[in-house]
Amino acid sequence: MTTAVPFQIETPAADIEDLKARLRLTRWPDKETPADWSQGIPLAYMKDIHDYWLNHYDWPARLEKINQWPGFRMTIEGLGIHFLHIRSASPGARPLLLTHGWPGSIIEFQKVIGPLTDPEAHGGNAEDAFHLVVPTLPGFGYSDKPQTTGWGIEKIATAWNTLMVNLGYESYFAQGGDWGAIVTTEIGVQNLGNCQGIHVNMPIVAPDPETMNDLSDLEQAALAASTFYQQEDSGYSKQQSTRPQTLGYGLADSPIGQAAWILEKFYQWMDCQGHPENIVSRDELLDNVMLYWLPDAGASSARIYWESMGKMKMLPVEVPAGISIFPKEIFKTSERWAKKRFTNLMHFSVMEKGGHFAAFEQPALWLQEVRNCFRKLRQAT
Repeated sequence: MTTAVPFQIETPAADIEDLKARLRLTRWPDKETPADWSQGIPLAYMKDIHDYWLNHYDWPARLEKINQWPGFRMTIEGLGIHFLHIRSASPGARPLLLTHGWPGSIIEFQKVIGPLTDPEAHGGNAEDAFHLVVPTLPGFGYSDKPQTTGWGIEKIATAWNTLMVNLGYESYFAQGGDWGAIVTTEIGVQNLGNCQGIHVNMPIVAPDPETMNDLSDLEQAALAASTFYQQEDSGYSKQQSTRPQTLGYGLADSPIGQAAWILEKFYQWMDCQGHPENIVSRDELLDNVMLYWLPDAGASSARIYWESMGKMKMLPVEVPAGISIFPKEIFKTSERWAKKRFTNLMHFSVMEKGGHFAAFEQPALWLQEVRNCFRKLRQAT
């Protein structure tokens, strides 16, 4: 059995000096022509980010917050996987696997780690306690970068199951958003006998053709959101799923380029009333960017699109499942559509606020949903 090796993120001083040197040498594009974000992230905002990142952002202090959680690495299928592993003191705690997506990271879950592992200290009950395993996707952050093809969602899902079993968790729950939701769903599809239930906040479900003449408001909103995504919001996905290597040269060389590539999606996908810093702090946004910039993960993280986009099979999910729909989510579904794929759907909720990065944006609401869902799944298992 592969063992977990303790690991903390460390940043050489030379890496910070290199970042600052590159920031000082930034060559700016000209200003966008409309007075909004319709051409992408505005020049004025990126100059604000640049000034703060260069002159005020304190990475050592931010890194200390990240490293407060026990970190490890484990080799699975020849690839080193970085993960947080936080055990609860509660004797009845159940294991829970949390998976991030792109352009996110383990940063998304920092606000919910305490409430999930020590619920009694955060307004919950002892039976809501979890042992948490929070892995970093292959090619992201401080997990290794695959050197060969094949690390798509099916292989990642199988690797995640191996990770949990190797940690001694023969039975566990799983949760995710974005690619994390897709990987979590695939864990449910594979149903290898260890995962006892899942919760996702970005379900991938096809509209039911039989309902097209009787669409609910939610279903109409889901179709409209899908159309907007395809026509106005998916250029990044097309690039990353077809030519991630070409994109990678710019992301590897320019910190402002890497930051802009990521931050524009936080603006677009968060329920942030027109500005990302209305909902999360500038420090938090840059913490996430740093987990792409420092390990040079621009190209390698994009390859999950090349590996998996257009290749996902809409196979049924038979394990107990829960879904929470946040209004600014990219892909939404109705309960009746969801049941066509999630055949053992035990929890379905539609939230009044929140977006794609639910645990990051609305940790209290996300936590409420996760607790409510897994209470039902605990009873079923």
